[in-house]
Amino acid sequence: MTELGGYHDSVARVDLSAGEVQYEGIDDEDAKKYIGARGLGVKYVFEQGPDVDPLGPDNLLAFMTGPLTGTQTVMSGRIAVVTKSPLTGTVTDSHHGGWSGARLKWSGMDGLLFTGKADHPTYAVVEDGEVELRDASHIWGWGIHDTIDELEGEVDGTLGKNLSVMAIGPGGENQVRFGCIVNEDDRASGRGGTGAVMGSKNLKAVVVKSGTRMPKPADPETFKQGYQQAMELIRESEVTAPNEGGLSLYGTNVLMNATEEMDGLPTRNGRYTSTSSEAAATPGDHNIEAERVSGENVRENILVDEPTCHSCPVACKKEVEVTTTVKGEEMNVRGESYEYESAFALGPNSMNDDRDKIAVMIDQCNDLGIDTIEAGNMIAMAMEMTEQGKLDALGEGIEWGDADEMVGLLDRIANREGDLADLLAGGANHVADVMDAHENSLAVKGQTIPAYDPRCMKGMGIGYATSNRGACHLRGYTPSAEILGIPEKHDPYQWEGKGELVALFQDMHAISDSFDICKFNAFAEGIEEYVLQYNGMTGRDVTEDELLETGDRIYTLERYYNNLAGFDGSDDSLPGRFVPGDEAVPGQGASEGELCELEEMKDEYYERRQWVDGVVPDERLEELGIDLGPGTGVSSGDSTAPADD
Repeated sequence: MTELGGYHDSVARVDLSAGEVQYEGIDDEDAKKYIGARGLGVKYVFEQGPDVDPLGPDNLLAFMTGPLTGTQTVMSGRIAVVTKSPLTGTVTDSHHGGWSGARLKWSGMDGLLFTGKADHPTYAVVEDGEVELRDASHIWGWGIHDTIDELEGEVDGTLGKNLSVMAIGPGGENQVRFGCIVNEDDRASGRGGTGAVMGSKNLKAVVVKSGTRMPKPADPETFKQGYQQAMELIRESEVTAPNEGGLSLYGTNVLMNATEEMDGLPTRNGRYTSTSSEAAATPGDHNIEAERVSGENVRENILVDEPTCHSCPVACKKEVEVTTTVKGEEMNVRGESYEYESAFALGPNSMNDDRDKIAVMIDQCNDLGIDTIEAGNMIAMAMEMTEQGKLDALGEGIEWGDADEMVGLLDRIANREGDLADLLAGGANHVADVMDAHENSLAVKGQTIPAYDPRCMKGMGIGYATSNRGACHLRGYTPSAEILGIPEKHDPYQWEGKGELVALFQDMHAISDSFDICKFNAFAEGIEEYVLQYNGMTGRDVTEDELLETGDRIYTLERYYNNLAGFDGSDDSLPGRFVPGDEAVPGQGASEGELCELEEMKDEYYERRQWVDGVVPDERLEELGIDLGPGTGVSSGDSTAPADD
C-alpha cells in the first residue's frame, strides 16, 4: 500500500465473467516508479501479458486517475483508459477531460481494472469507494446520448453536479476497431479502440457518483508555490490566458488557419499540404477552404457556450449549435467538440469544408462511439480508393467531399452495415491488407495520423513514427515548438535535433498523463511547476532530473511491452507519401518539395533513448529499474531478436 498524498490507496479489480469485485491498495514502489493514471495503468496492463487478444476476456481495461487528478491542481480533470489496442496491437492509453476523472477520485477510488466478459450487457456504478454491477440489457444498442440520460434516471444523482457517465455506443458494441468511450456526451477517450475493448466485455457504461473526498496536499506550502507559479504562467501565456489566449478564445481549432498558412495541413488523404495547394494542383476540381471550418469561423458564427473541465481556467471547449439539411432532412445539433483534429479528418482531409455538417458528424461520432479522427481518415482513404477504382469489386464507394454520404456512412460503420462499412470498421491496416491498398493508408502501427503534416513539421514525423500507441500528436507535441515557439522556436523544416526534442516531449507528456493533468498546461508550465505540484501533493522530494527519468521509465515500459508483442524499429515508420521512395508526394506551397527525413531522425532518436533498432536493451531496463517481464533478449550492439527466441 502507499501512504503518499494524492492517493486513496484503493483500486477495484472487477471480474466481469464472475461478476465479482475485489479491492486492493497501490504498491508504494509502483506509485513512486510509475506515478499513476497512464504510467501505473501501463504497468497493470503489462502484468496481464502482451500476448492477450485485445478483444478477448483476458485483456485488461483500466480506468486510472493520478495523484493530481481531482485536486486543486490546474487542469486536473483528466482520466486515463489503458489497455491493449484492438486497432494497433500495442499498449494504448486514451484520456478524456470533463469531470469523470475528478469524480472517480472524489468517490474514493484511484482506479478500476476490468477483466473477463459479462454474460449479459452490464454497467458499473461507483459510489463511496465501492463498485456495483447492474444489468444493461435494456440500453444495449442505444446511442451514447440516450444512454447517459437513461442512466441518470436509474442512479440517484444529477449529471453535471455529482454524476458522470462513461459509455459506449454501437461502435464499441460492434467492436469497431476504433470504437471509443465517451464521457458526458462529448469528451472522448477516442484513440486506440478502447470502446471496442469495453464492448467485447459486454460493459456498456461506468457511472460515477462522487462524494467530497478531494485529496489534500501532503506539503501544503510546496503545493501552493507550484499552484501559484502555474496559474501565473497560464494567465501570462498567449495560448492559455483565460478569455484572451488563442486556445481559450478558439479552442484547439485555433490551429486550422495556422497549419493551412504554413502548408502543414494534410489534405485529400494527405496528398497535399493545404487546401490552397490542393486547389492549385487539381484545376477544375471543386475547391475547399480551411478557413470555413476554422476556430475563428466557428466562434463568429455557431458558438453558443464555453464550458470547462474540472479546475480549468482556460475553457478550450467550444459548444456549437447548427441547423442544416442532410439528404432532405433538417437536423439541429448542439455539441461541444468542434475540435481541430476532428474538423481536419472529417473536413479538409476528406475534401469537405461544410462547417455545419462537420458539426453534425462530430456529434454523430460521439453518439455512435467512434473516434472522429480515425473515422474521418478512414472515409478519406475510401474516397481515394474510390477515385482509383479500388472499391469497384465491392460495388460501393464514396466521392470526395460528399458530406451527405459521409453522414450515412458513419452510421453504417458503427453498425457494420454493408461490405464497405464493415471493411472500414476494421481500421486502416485491415483495409490495406484486404484490398492491397497500403499506399492509401495514412497509418502508423495501424492508427492514422492526426492533423499535422510531417513534410512540414519534421518533429511530428519522428513523433508519429516512434509513438508507442500508433500515429499520435499527443505523445510528444512538437507543434508547440514548431508553430508556437514554446518553450523555444524550432524551424519546422529542420530535422536535426528533432529526435532529441521528441524524446524530451514524450517524457514530459508521460509525466503529465500520469499525474493526470491536461497537456495544454505545457503551453505555459514546465518541469519546475510539475515538480513543485507533485512533491507538494505527495509529500515526496524528487528533483527535476528524477521526475524526467520517471517519464523516460514510463515511455520505455510501453516500448518494452510493444517489443514483447512483436514490434521493433521496422514499425517506427511513416506512410510512403511522406518519405523518400516510390510513393513519395513532396509538399507544396511553403512546403514545396519537402519530404520527411525519417531515417536520419530515427538514428538520433534511438541514440537518445539508448534503444537498439527500436528495441529496449536489457541494460536499459536495468538502468531504469524496470524489473518486469522476461527482458527483450538484446543488448547494446547486438541485433534485435524476439524475447521468446
